[in-house]
Amino acid sequence: MAKPQPKKRTAAQVLGDVIFYVVVLIILGFFLAPFLWMVFNSFKTPLQIAKMPPDWIFTPTLANYQNVFSSQKFGNYLWNSIVIGAGSTFFGLVLGLPAAYAIARYKQYGIATAILIARIVPGITFLIPLFILFRQLQMIDTYQSLILAHMLVALPFIVWVMVPFFESIPQELEEAARVDGASILQAFFQIILPISGPGIVTGAILAFVFSWNNFMFSIQLATSNTKTVPVAIYNFIGYAQIDWGGLMAAAVTITLPVLVLALFTQRYVIRGLTAGAVKG
Repeated sequence: MAKPQPKKRTAAQVLGDVIFYVVVLIILGFFLAPFLWMVFNSFKTPLQIAKMPPDWIFTPTLANYQNVFSSQKFGNYLWNSIVIGAGSTFFGLVLGLPAAYAIARYKQYGIATAILIARIVPGITFLIPLFILFRQLQMIDTYQSLILAHMLVALPFIVWVMVPFFESIPQELEEAARVDGASILQAFFQIILPISGPGIVTGAILAFVFSWNNFMFSIQLATSNTKTVPVAIYNFIGYAQIDWGGLMAAAVTITLPVLVLALFTQRYVIRGLTAGAVKG
């Protein structure tokens, strides 16, 4: 049996594809240019960075990265960010998943609106009250204070990601488990959560990224012991000068983990954000 011949593409179709990919490349170049410029300059000396026009061909140096991890002790700041981000994400899930499930199943939209308002209100509104509270409790410069502060962002976001996801799960699954003798908690942990993986992964990843990039709470509630990477970058900005090489290397260091995380988990994020759009 003869194989069907592939359909020939017209010149207009080929031209349309070429235009499409050119536009995609232009858009990618526009968004990637700052990051690529940052990576490019992180391997230059301060004199080479300041030179105009810039040198496109040069001998790269690792001095900036050596300065970041030796003189500035950037590894400690990375560890602080990981602990605080993981802690705020974990406790945000512990509190946010049951809250989102209760809102979805029992139509508690008033509570959902209150959580949304807490998310919309600028974080700086909570900054002074939190500082006074943690100072009275002697919790300034502790992981606990920063985790609780970062949960102001993580918890509402997890709730609002998971509410439509739980609403899309057929209630018949839970009712069948109840008929078989399962309690509400057993149905939640054994039936609902296992099939909510994409939504949970989405909420966890985005909550961690928001915590990782959080600057405001960290600069107010953290000092030398719990300083996070966004605040640590300020070490390269002095009164008289700016260490551009160290600043670029530090920026690349804190951007790469989030970039790698996004590349490996983007399909889960897309599935999680779109799963609640269609109710089954």
